[in-house]
Amino acid sequence: MSSDQQASQRDEQRRALALAFGRTGLTLEQLWMRYFALGGAAGLVEVEAYLHGLMPLPALQGDMLAHAINEHLDEPTWPHRVPYTFPSPGNRPRTGPLASLVDLLDGMHQAPPEHLPAAAERAGRALGLRISIYLVDYEQHMLHPLPDPDDPGRVPLGVDASLPGRAFCTVQTLPGHQRLWVPLLDGVERLGVLEVTPPEGTDLHDPELHLRCRWLSALIGHLVTISTHYGDGLDAVRLRRQRSPAADLIWQLLPPLTAATGSFAVAGLVEPCYEVGGDAFDYALSPTTASLAIFDAVGHTLRSGFVAAAALAACRSNRRAGHGLFEQARTIDETVSGQIPDGAFATGVLAELDLESGRLRYLNAGHPPPLLLRSGKVVKRLTGGRRLPFGLGTGELAIAEETLQPGDWLVLHTDGITEARDTSGEQFGDTRLTDFLEREAAAGHPPPETARRLVKAVLAHQNGVLQDDASVVLARWLKSGELTL
Repeated sequence: MSSDQQASQRDEQRRALALAFGRTGLTLEQLWMRYFALGGAAGLVEVEAYLHGLMPLPALQGDMLAHAINEHLDEPTWPHRVPYTFPSPGNRPRTGPLASLVDLLDGMHQAPPEHLPAAAERAGRALGLRISIYLVDYEQHMLHPLPDPDDPGRVPLGVDASLPGRAFCTVQTLPGHQRLWVPLLDGVERLGVLEVTPPEGTDLHDPELHLRCRWLSALIGHLVTISTHYGDGLDAVRLRRQRSPAADLIWQLLPPLTAATGSFAVAGLVEPCYEVGGDAFDYALSPTTASLAIFDAVGHTLRSGFVAAAALAACRSNRRAGHGLFEQARTIDETVSGQIPDGAFATGVLAELDLESGRLRYLNAGHPPPLLLRSGKVVKRLTGGRRLPFGLGTGELAIAEETLQPGDWLVLHTDGITEARDTSGEQFGDTRLTDFLEREAAAGHPPPETARRLVKAVLAHQNGVLQDDASVVLARWLKSGELTL
């Protein structure tokens, strides 16, 4: 727009302002107070001079004055409005990042999960990109393509043996042959990867392209999580075989496998993911506190799943009501012993970390002690706060304390990790677990990738077949704002 056109537009706005002001019934002082409340910078005399055409105002100040009048006109539903100098977006965007995000949201409005590939394809088209979605299976071994009628030849890709798998593991956008592999995330939880194919000749290292891909990944990741709650289409891709009823019960209760705030990250896994019976974990993050819990119910049946579910629900119920570790433990005891007959019980650990000071409070109900990893070394087994397993009575209940240092890791696990046996009967053991954690720390792997690799190592020790549930929760604390994941 030329300077003459801009001047003409502003003059038209001033005349409309003066006309509308005369119809509002406001005094000049009342108009100025409304304008000032919106952040207006011109004085009362300057506003009066502007309305009489004696002096100009900057475009932004004129728009603020217009908004002050329009707000008053809207109150009695006055039909005439003062124009703004900026254009009003009356139509749906057709191209660019906003159009792609609108296409995604509109495409999944009242749509089943199976429609997500088509919605993603339309969103990509608005950016000149072709988008294909790969979801990781629940074992986190393979990346599986969502069905696409336009490209039926796509095959699953190995997490540990492919470039897309590397993008998934490292949470980095990686260029391939005329395409980008973009981590598919819901927040910080890894769900898979996007295969993004831009027009031929595009610079695959273009920061603007990478930024747009991250926007798409974030929204598609949210839609994957949301749509999974009301349909089975995406789960059918991620599930390689049917879960047992006990495993399905536990998986429906677990929180996202990974979460983070500015200073704290947590990741957990349960294995075997199709037959897990009594293992479960939980966490809750706030600006000041991180709460952690892990449970291992006796047995490997659906009844074990009921015990773990009852412990998890009792813990959450009290925590959400603002109760601390004592009350959480008491309610878990009463729930398990009162609702599950015949001596059912669960071991477990409850912990609370103050994110400002690093003060950790915890109790241990007959469970393997947590490990403290500092500067790449396992420096301590947290053996305090011992009590009976949940469901067998509180006994002497004590809360143990530990002070963490920035950069420390906290490792919670069930006995299925250390007691996993190979064909000769040798256990995975505490020493092997310590060595593994220290190697992972030296490699710089974040909590979710460390958890995935640990479960893989335990499975390999048992030739791919676990005799017991094996679960792990890894948490890392840093100074506020320093955490990257």
